[in-house]
Amino acid sequence: MFGLEAGLSIIFLFCILAACAFEFVNGFHDTANAVATVIYTNSLRPWAAVVWSAFCNFCGVFLGGIGVAMGIVNLLPPEALIDMNVYHSISMILAILFAAIIWNLGTWYYGLPASSSHTLIGSILGVGLAFSFLPGDHQTAVNWGKAGEIGLSLLMSPLFGFSATIFLMFFLRRLLGKGSIIFKEPDKKNPPPIWIRFILIITCTLVSFFHGSNDGQKGVGLLMLILITVLPAYYAINQDYRLSDLTPISNKILTTTARIDTSLLSITEKEVLERVEMNTARFAIDYKNTGDTSMNALQKEKFILRNEILAVTKGIDVLLKSENVNLNVLDKQELRAQVKALKGSTDYSPIWVTFLISISLGLGTMIGWKRIVVTIGEKIGKQHLTYAQGASAELVAASTIGLSTFFSLPVSTTHVLSSGIAGSMVANKGIKNLRPDTVRNILLAWLLTLPVSIILSGSLFLLFRWLF
Repeated sequence: MFGLEAGLSIIFLFCILAACAFEFVNGFHDTANAVATVIYTNSLRPWAAVVWSAFCNFCGVFLGGIGVAMGIVNLLPPEALIDMNVYHSISMILAILFAAIIWNLGTWYYGLPASSSHTLIGSILGVGLAFSFLPGDHQTAVNWGKAGEIGLSLLMSPLFGFSATIFLMFFLRRLLGKGSIIFKEPDKKNPPPIWIRFILIITCTLVSFFHGSNDGQKGVGLLMLILITVLPAYYAINQDYRLSDLTPISNKILTTTARIDTSLLSITEKEVLERVEMNTARFAIDYKNTGDTSMNALQKEKFILRNEILAVTKGIDVLLKSENVNLNVLDKQELRAQVKALKGSTDYSPIWVTFLISISLGLGTMIGWKRIVVTIGEKIGKQHLTYAQGASAELVAASTIGLSTFFSLPVSTTHVLSSGIAGSMVANKGIKNLRPDTVRNILLAWLLTLPVSIILSGSLFLLFRWLF
């Protein structure tokens, strides 16, 4: 398989199955975020809610784009870790997968709505940090700029979910009055009025879809990290691109950057510009006379080309943010267009990868959902979930996750929704309406997720490197 020896092929297939297992666990771990409100307000029967959520998750993965997935890949740049021993790359992948699955299963078993996003990102960071402890001259293999963006997103999302839900509850109370039926406890034997039921099903649909578009992309990113790291000759570059596509792009970049007045640049910016022009000129010359040759014509050169393209796109992003770059608006637009064209060769996912993750997430959504549904529906607050609380929490969650996906930022569906439920309880009867034991356990799980997953994945990575 792909020129790998038999033993390595088996391990490689195991890694792919483990990535699907992570997304499967993510499915039943996070299903509660979408279906708890429609189940506890009798808007949908449990089986119907779960099947519908699974379908919407499946669609979300397919239609959600690739931005969040590439955020995961770029958090731990595979080019920083690939070496001549492919088993070392396998060690990295297995450590990330095992750590994420172990923590996800543990929190699910105890019914704690912990974040699969935090778990995966902590596992990736753990491997990157552990890399610096290896013998030899190794830098920490973590893109700290991307880590900072993701960390801020994960920190702000639950705070926004909590406060925005409180605001929305107060707004609805002002608009409709305290006596409105939406603020009453649902009738356990009958479904809600049709208009309330419609709103709750719509919010469930949106949370499920956006969960797929965000959390599903994390699975896609994880699987692409495996493929690029273990099989760079096949997956380092999008195979739908043609080598001949690079020549016009590189010519436009070089023509535009030549108009930059280098006397205005700082020393660091000059170095960035030099690297951009050097790498652009290199792949422009190397692949100039290739006609319509497919990327399949390249083998080992694919990873070299990937590094050159990444150096160009990252360098141009830096230059465009600088006030010292004296380009006019049209020139800057031209550079952004060429960067986007180049990123299409490195930021991609084969259709079979997206399909595999979609199926894994969808199947996981239909299994094992009840534990965390009970926590969200019954244990966060002291009162039964009302129609207004369910709709408000899910509307805020759907909006937050949708915006995060649009800006290519991973966000925790679990954190946003459970924070929204807590906010709705506080809006109803104040802080005393929360169950302190449950809130304490959830907060403890949230606080422990990152350090535990970092330590666990880092330790597993060093152990597997020693074994292999």
